[in-house]
Amino acid sequence: MKYTHLCFLIICLLVHSGFAQSPSIKAYNVVWTSQSRNSSESMPCGGGDIGLNVWVEKGDVLFYLAQSGTFDENNAMLKLGRVRLKLSSNPFQGSDFRQELHLGEGGVTISGANTQVSLWVDVFRPVVHVDVQSAKPISVTASYESWRYVDHWVQGTEYRANSYKVPPKFDVITRKDVIDFQGNDILFYHRNRSDVESVFDYTVRMEGMASVKDSLFNPLINNTFGGMMRGAGMKPVGTDSGLYVSTRYKAWSIASQKPIRSQPIEIFLNGSQSPTLDAWKAELATIVQQAVQNRKTARQKSVAWWGQFWNRSYIAIDSKDTAVAAISRNYQLFRYQLGCNAYGKWPTKFNGGLFTFDPEFADTKYAFSPDFRLWGGGTMTAQNQRLVYFPFVKSGDFDMLKPQFDFYLRSLRNAELRSRVYWGHDGACFTEQIENFGLPNIMEYGLKRPEGYDPGVEYNAWLEYEWETVFEFCLMMLDTERYEGRDISEYIPLIESCLTFYDEHYQFLAKQRGSKSFDGQGQYIFYPSSAAETYKMTYNSTTVISALTVILDRMLELPERYLNPKIREKWATMRKRIPPLPFGEYNGHKTLAPAQAWARIQNSEAPQLYPVFPWGLYGIGKPGLDVAVNTWTYDTLVVKYRSHVGWRQHNIFAARLGLTDEAARLTTLKFKNGSHRFPTFWGPGFDWTPDHNWGGSGMIGLQEMLMQTDGRTIRLLPAWPKTWNATFKLHAPYNTTVEGKIVDGKIQDLKVTPTGRVNDVILP
Repeated sequence: MKYTHLCFLIICLLVHSGFAQSPSIKAYNVVWTSQSRNSSESMPCGGGDIGLNVWVEKGDVLFYLAQSGTFDENNAMLKLGRVRLKLSSNPFQGSDFRQELHLGEGGVTISGANTQVSLWVDVFRPVVHVDVQSAKPISVTASYESWRYVDHWVQGTEYRANSYKVPPKFDVITRKDVIDFQGNDILFYHRNRSDVESVFDYTVRMEGMASVKDSLFNPLINNTFGGMMRGAGMKPVGTDSGLYVSTRYKAWSIASQKPIRSQPIEIFLNGSQSPTLDAWKAELATIVQQAVQNRKTARQKSVAWWGQFWNRSYIAIDSKDTAVAAISRNYQLFRYQLGCNAYGKWPTKFNGGLFTFDPEFADTKYAFSPDFRLWGGGTMTAQNQRLVYFPFVKSGDFDMLKPQFDFYLRSLRNAELRSRVYWGHDGACFTEQIENFGLPNIMEYGLKRPEGYDPGVEYNAWLEYEWETVFEFCLMMLDTERYEGRDISEYIPLIESCLTFYDEHYQFLAKQRGSKSFDGQGQYIFYPSSAAETYKMTYNSTTVISALTVILDRMLELPERYLNPKIREKWATMRKRIPPLPFGEYNGHKTLAPAQAWARIQNSEAPQLYPVFPWGLYGIGKPGLDVAVNTWTYDTLVVKYRSHVGWRQHNIFAARLGLTDEAARLTTLKFKNGSHRFPTFWGPGFDWTPDHNWGGSGMIGLQEMLMQTDGRTIRLLPAWPKTWNATFKLHAPYNTTVEGKIVDGKIQDLKVTPTGRVNDVILP
């Protein structure tokens, strides 16, 4: 049996451009045999940092263009535009229509009447490729469509797409793009204007940070994004206008000069903070030149990248139960969506990623342009973003964590200046609702603030004193060192600055109230603090204590080269000053408490279970498991809000607690097809569609059902139903991969690499 399986693995290693991949990845391709009604029935396609929504409507091939970092002056994340292909004889109207997402190759094909359109995105260069092939000569017209051909005054609830969120006392305008023919090409771009006040300028002024403005990182200044569309032998044929859904647009079109059998079209994109427009155009010209030089090998290299991506890890469940089979398929589909922004400068947004579509199809209240998404474009929400990125650790997508890590690294100086300006001490203060320049969102910060209110605290019932969420990203940084052995030297100053803030700020607050910096046991007094957005004005929050406990322990476990003896002693002293976790009681059962005390309940999260996830202080094989299970079982609010929707993470808690039936039930609900045609366009949930923290939390829970790690221990199938047969490969700490088959609740063909780590595996 082992010999047969070994032969099978060797065969898999030879598949797909020399890269192994999940044995059944092709089986998860999405195939449609009918056209779509509108953009909500689109299919994701992408690579590098570019995402396309692809669909066929009334015989036309359409796709939206999105790219990481397209932030305008108002910090909305704008689409680049929409492309429409019209083919003569309209080949996609017949019964042989087929649209397929090829996961293994990272592309989409559309076929009918002996005609095929292939779309794919270069993983390594910002280029979109469209190739039209036909058995008989046809004419091709390609149009670039834009709704930003004139300035647009933002109105009413449309403000929720940018960082103002609500109407200020002045006009806010989405500035028009520059779009025109350049020779036979179509040039389009948006460049943020420097002669108007951006939301960065407004935020700095209103939050009292003007004295250090010149020292602040500003991602909006000179931000320029757009590109060029060209087709071999195609020439301009004029402009047109129209209405798509609720938005007027203007189209610039190029067309083939005579009927042909093959028509390649390329779109070259450039997004950068170029000092001048000429510099941006020079960068675009370089991108075009390099793409042309590497045209023959680009497709092969991108296909090879997707091949190794699928071989990094997989969970493939073999089940005749359609609900269980959907878990396996949708796990792969959502991971594909995440892979489309593998190398973006900016992290994948929890509220739609690169794949938002016309907003009224997500919620009829928002009949705005395709640029709209709830919860803003440049605003990041830590508790949502973490769920998008935690799955990357066990899936081995360590290189894809960089955009999220660098988001905090770029903002470090700004967060440190907050502490210095407001309180006069060191350390980085990162808030929960944070702009891409490291300051609180201005509306969440609060404009109608009482006189004398602490200028460093958000005047916001949900967000006040919620500063600990950055530590979950610090944990991921430390995990890349433990799992992959990656050098994390560049992130150590960030982690240390976040620790320094808590050390100095809570001594600062204690000294304001009395003569002592610590309590009677010589420990920190974490007041006021917050347990997520739910338990407010807390005394010794569980989330704060858990975060500091784990991060300090992990820092002290780092190799000597990361910390000199003096710094190591500093963190050891801080660790001794962390108070113990608070406990409660329900119906005579000891439980974890969200804090030692709190003033009110504001939201519906379960921070009392954060010691289970993400912090791993409680769980299978650890002391106090019964206390954590009691919390799940008896805490009335944990029970009341138990759900699979959106960012809720009860499926993860259940897996970590070994509650197999509950983990399976909630995970099945998490991975149930969304309400749109593409199965993993979940949402809007609490946020937007596609809801990426919905998918991320589902991925985490499934991984935790299959494998949990604690130090060097690898525990397999801790919450895995015996009826779920599967093939899997996941990553564990210390450069370890674990792969094998699950048959009737037992592991077969277990392969642990390196082999010496097999002694650390605990089987069910």
